[in-house]
Amino acid sequence: MIVIGASVGGVRALSTILSSLNKNWTEPIAVVVHRAKDSEDILTTVLQTRSVLPVIDVVDKEPIQPGKVYVAPADYHLLVDQGCFCLSVENPVNFARPSIDVLFESAAFAVGAQTTAIVLTGSSADGAAGAAAIAARGGRVIVQSPETAESPILPQAVIARVPSARVIPLAALASFLSEPSTPPT
Repeated sequence: MIVIGASVGGVRALSTILSSLNKNWTEPIAVVVHRAKDSEDILTTVLQTRSVLPVIDVVDKEPIQPGKVYVAPADYHLLVDQGCFCLSVENPVNFARPSIDVLFESAAFAVGAQTTAIVLTGSSADGAAGAAAIAARGGRVIVQSPETAESPILPQAVIARVPSARVIPLAALASFLSEPSTPPT
């Protein structure tokens, strides 16, 4: 499973990645983008225009299926469980709901070493603890290079917390994902 977290500039960065994946992509992708709780639900529509994969707003207990992009709805935490996604209205984490850390930590627990975390542009450290949890369970952590991020704060926080993270420019992320997975060093 791939889990992606982003904040400021995240829609552009996500669009870049999703537009590079082909229709034969098989891994499920779960996405958290920080947004206001009263934001309009157009994120999936925008991302769908850039992706050949189905882009879905997650509903509680949504079964995880291969080759789909699952987006956390505004004002809900997205969690990975055994075979499905769960939504939560627990308190914000790092001032965010949905929180990147909540998604990443739940994926680390549910999927472990089969998880790849992708951390994109963002203006807080939300995602650093979750990325560390994924790395600790043997998963891969990939970070958008701060130089290519609209806001480098989140990528820098993850790099500081997970020294083994692969740091890759945004334009090269999708092709890197298509390469066979190698164990972290």
